[in-house]
Amino acid sequence: MSAPPHLREAAEESPPERPGYGRRSRSGFRALVLRLHFYAGLLIAPFLVIAALTGMLYAAAVPAERIIYSDHLRVPVGEQVLSVDEQVAAAREEYPEGTISGVRPGAEPGDTTRVLLTLPDLGPSHRLGVFVDPYTADVIGALEVYGSSGALPARWWIDEMHRGLHLGDFGRLYSELAASWLIVVAAGGVVLWIGRRREANRLRRTLLPERGLRGRRATLTWHGVVGLWISVGLMALAATGLTWSQYAGSNVTDLRASLSWQTPTVATTPDGGSAPGDHGDHGDHADHGDHGDHAGHEAGAEGDAPDIGPELARQAAEGQGLRAPVEIVYPAEPGAAYVVKEIKPNWPIRHDAVAVDSASAVVTDTVRYDDWPLAAKLARVGVDGHMGLLFGLPNQLALIALCGALIAVVVLGYRMWWQRRPTREPRGWGRPPARGAWRRVPLAVLLPGAAVTLLIGWFVPLLGISLLVFLAVDALLGLRARRRREAAASATAE
Repeated sequence: MSAPPHLREAAEESPPERPGYGRRSRSGFRALVLRLHFYAGLLIAPFLVIAALTGMLYAAAVPAERIIYSDHLRVPVGEQVLSVDEQVAAAREEYPEGTISGVRPGAEPGDTTRVLLTLPDLGPSHRLGVFVDPYTADVIGALEVYGSSGALPARWWIDEMHRGLHLGDFGRLYSELAASWLIVVAAGGVVLWIGRRREANRLRRTLLPERGLRGRRATLTWHGVVGLWISVGLMALAATGLTWSQYAGSNVTDLRASLSWQTPTVATTPDGGSAPGDHGDHGDHADHGDHGDHAGHEAGAEGDAPDIGPELARQAAEGQGLRAPVEIVYPAEPGAAYVVKEIKPNWPIRHDAVAVDSASAVVTDTVRYDDWPLAAKLARVGVDGHMGLLFGLPNQLALIALCGALIAVVVLGYRMWWQRRPTREPRGWGRPPARGAWRRVPLAVLLPGAAVTLLIGWFVPLLGISLLVFLAVDALLGLRARRRREAAASATAE
């Protein structure tokens, strides 16, 4: 006859010490994962909640931006669109300071043209966007924009909150720590939930919450099922988020470079290279890194070579099949080419780019999105999906739901921790799983697992450092508990 449910569950979650229990077995691996999941979830959960809340705000800010700044982004549709050159001239007359680095002509009828100026007093990846009516060349206004996605003030403020709590590089440690541990917590939770012993209806009880339960078991079934359903999305968010983190992000960049997985760029200089600041792996929260801003080179000074201007560059790109929305990037230095690149992150994705000679309007180089390395394509899709840009509103709603579900799982986890507390102890702290589980893990699993952990800890430094801290604290707590038991035993013997 099987044990009552509450006793069976306790046996599964925290196996009691018994003769022979110290032998190595698969149960040791489960106990080790359980202890890691318990501590990581307990201590990292506040960071996850902050990331989820700010992530929800960012996903909502993407469509809200079109409403908040509609007076800058939209104008009545006119009869004829003026040339890009005329629109740029109007922006330059109104805002003579700074250097033009790029132009984004309106993609749809009624969209304004955005002339981008680099100013020395703006922060990294920030530019001044001057909005011009494409039918009249009237300057509508100007706003500070951020990164290659062109985030406007409300969105990039939320972006900075999500990424670093407006605390600079120090604040970015929180998001990197959250992303680093989210993969571990989510993967560990999946292993624990799928690996639970069940006598009947195994598949249904794994995928759907059980009915008729109360107390901690009811909390556990909802925590496990919801966590299982969102685990793939959470790990995808964490993996893409790490690519622009301070420390792990640098390792990702180095790895991509060593494997030639970087986003290819067009050659813009006479020697066939790319001038500093040319478009490559750059961007904001949507593109993982600095924008690669450059001062640009505006023609017109005495001794300058002839310059075709942005309108002819756009026309040359259209002749190569590039379609709006595009950004026309000004030459980074005298003699360099214009770069015209598609900037359509939503499906179907278009990121073709061409280099256009600034003197002759001849297309000198072309890079097609179809020719990108698979890793670069996956990174691009993952990043755009992370930011809610890949499928538009459905993508944004899915992100909001995913973040909301993560918060619910965290709350359920804390509730389960509280329900597990020893009720006879005044402090009421939840009982952690038994210490020393690693000693029971089979060596065939323990040794490769330790090697993989060391490698991951080096590649994701905050994960490695925090894991070492966890282990050190756990060892000290274990040593203190052992000394207390020894002291109590000595007192009893006396």
